[in-house]
Amino acid sequence: MSMGVSGQAWLILVVLVLGTTCEAQLSSTFYDNTCPKALPTIRKVIRKAVSKERRMAASLIRLHFHDCFVHGCDASILLDDSSAFQSEKTARPNENSVRGYNVIDQAKAKVEKICPGVVSCADILAVAARDASFSLGRRDSTAAYKDIANSDLPSFRVSLQVLISRFNTKGLSPRDMVALSGSHTIGQAQCFTFRDRIYNNSNGDIDVGFAATRQRTCPLASSPTNDEKLAPLELVTPNSFDNNYFKNLIRKKGLLPSDQVLYSGGSTDDIVVEYSKHSATFKSDFASAMIKMGDIQPLIGSAGIVRRICSAI
Repeated sequence: MSMGVSGQAWLILVVLVLGTTCEAQLSSTFYDNTCPKALPTIRKVIRKAVSKERRMAASLIRLHFHDCFVHGCDASILLDDSSAFQSEKTARPNENSVRGYNVIDQAKAKVEKICPGVVSCADILAVAARDASFSLGRRDSTAAYKDIANSDLPSFRVSLQVLISRFNTKGLSPRDMVALSGSHTIGQAQCFTFRDRIYNNSNGDIDVGFAATRQRTCPLASSPTNDEKLAPLELVTPNSFDNNYFKNLIRKKGLLPSDQVLYSGGSTDDIVVEYSKHSATFKSDFASAMIKMGDIQPLIGSAGIVRRICSAI
């Protein structure tokens, strides 16, 4: 996931995610007594960052995703290298790709000023990605897990069955996977992630005109400059949170290989078709899947810690 979003789309994300019954010690009112101004403070920072750079909202969703898929939603992805562990930031799926760390740091600094040592980095990251006041009470990891990040985070090159398997191990269904992939209706991807797809159409799984359009901004020759060139993940309405992503898959206009594989004669084709026809169903399922993802193996109670600085123990 590598994305960006308009202010309007960000508000859509706000209303998408509704209240839910939380398990264990996660609660929508977790900070009501200990830090009642936490959520408005976080939201102010996030909305300012998104207003400044539309791509940032999508980047924060992806940052949350990459955190939750590695050892649960414990903010381990935010930790820098230390003598005890290697940072997940330098894992292959994250290095020079995942972004938004500075926004989380800014939100944490603001919250620390009003209630020091109370609000976890993990909850700040969850709120930043979803901007909703529910399912809070996570605590922060005391370690990072670079090896798990390298093994568990799905690559843009993997097959449908591998994607299904990776999501299944996190308690997410194929339908959850397709819904979450729909976040690629906003944002951008780097040239190196889709170069092979737009220059190799031997199996006919990409629209010729679409490939030609993308070739104009993604040269065949690999270089640091060329590899980092950006293209919208969804061509029609790249700054709107809608269902055009799924319509494009049916037209063989998915940008990443892991996008198009969702509609390639496999078991998820019907879900893609359904979402392409029913935007409300997609948005509802996306909200539900975000809730499920945010509840992957949280540290609660006496487990973990509350970090004062998100990048260090």
